[in-house]
Parts: sequence; C-alpha cells; structure tokens
Amino acid sequence: MTTIIKTMNWAQDQLDKLIETAGFISPLLIRLYLVPIFWIAGTKKLGSIEGTIEWFGNPDWGLGLPFPAFLAWAASLTEVVGAVLLLLGLTTRWISIPLMATMIVAMITVHLQYGWLAIAEGSGFFATERTMAAIERLDRAKEILKEYGNYGWLTEHGHIVILNNGIEFAATYFIMLLALLIIGGGKYVSADYWIAKKFRA
Repeated sequence: MTTIIKTMNWAQDQLDKLIETAGFISPLLIRLYLVPIFWIAGTKKLGSIEGTIEWFGNPDWGLGLPFPAFLAWAASLTEVVGAVLLLLGLTTRWISIPLMATMIVAMITVHLQYGWLAIAEGSGFFATERTMAAIERLDRAKEILKEYGNYGWLTEHGHIVILNNGIEFAATYFIMLLALLIIGGGKYVSADYWIAKKFRA
C-alpha cells in the first residue's frame, strides 16, 4: 500500500511539473481559438452598422432591444477590440467580462428560443420537435438534390445540414471566456504575463 501511495505521489508530482512547464499552452490555445470568432462577428457588425442597429432594435424581425444604436456599437466594438486584446494576451481577464456579457445577451435574445443545438439533429438528448422536423426536411432536400442535382459536387467539401441556431456555440464561448477570466492569458506568450512580471509584486 505504501508503494502504491508513493507511486501515485510521484506521478502527481510529474504531472504538476509538466503543467508548471507547459501550462501556458491551454490559455494560449483558448485565446487563439476565440480571436477569429470575435473578430469576424465584430467586423461583420461594423461593416453594416446601420443594418446591425436596425436588427438590434426592430421588434418584428429583429431583437427588439432598447437603445439599439448604443448596444449595436457596444457589442461590435467589444468583439473587435476583444479579439485584438485576446490575440495579444493583454487585459485578458478584464476583456473576458464584457465578452461574456455579449454571449449572455446573444444566448437570451437570439439563441435560447431554439434550444441547445447549433446544428439540427433528429435524435439524442437535446433533439426537439423543431430539430426533428428540420431533419425530415433535410432528408427530403437531400433526396431532391440527389435526383435533380450533382449531389457529389454539392457535398464534396462537407455535409449538408440545417442550422438550428441554439445556444450551443455561444454557451461554449462563454465557458471558454470564463476559463480565461479565472486563469488569465497564461505565461510567456501573453502581454499580461510580462506586464505583471515587471510591474506587480
């Protein structure tokens, strides 16, 4: 029993040393994963900011939010500036907070009504009547394409799916940002690390 405990302690020590040495990789990869997501989302909103404002404010075909101009600009700039700061690893914890807020707003106002799934599935724990009906339509669309279209060419670079637009992606990004809020930008390859090393005890 003593030998087993010693072996387990040794193994834990080795894992701790590995994490101490290479632990910076995880926050780096999370940051790099999120950069293009927020950059594309933000620049797309800014590129048609008038349309974004209309979508934010219109209650019939948009989100019906109050102060649409302010919220549209705030969301767009938060995403664009957030992407740059995440790339640099600068103020990682601080920028994670407003980015998390944008994800919460997106989940509540855009995605929640569609359930969890981002891509429609016909079965499984998260499948709903909506996604099952979508799969029926997808199967019919595939039949039509196979009969009248070049289905092999259409699907050469990926499968045909139906976007369900549930909260799955936004929730995932929120969790990743929460992780960055807790662990920070990481060692060595973030500006935060070098600033803290120089200016903080």
